[in-house]
Amino acid sequence: MAEFLEFDGGFAPDIEAMDREELQACLQEVRERIADLDEREPADMNSEEYEAWGERHEELEDLADEIMDRLEESFG
Repeated sequence: MAEFLEFDGGFAPDIEAMDREELQACLQEVRERIADLDEREPADMNSEEYEAWGERHEELEDLADEIMDRLEESFG
């Protein structure tokens, strides 16, 4: 199974080295992390906390898109 790397609260899997099953598991993990973030959305949209939350949310959404692209390209 692929290893999911954590750094500074971030999530950086090596999707190029994953097989189909690992990519699907990773995509599920990313979607769960997005859902968790959604539950913890800061109320003050003008705060630094909200800005950091938004950046992390966008990073995870981009990662989900990359995984889906990789699945499509490699496993059609």
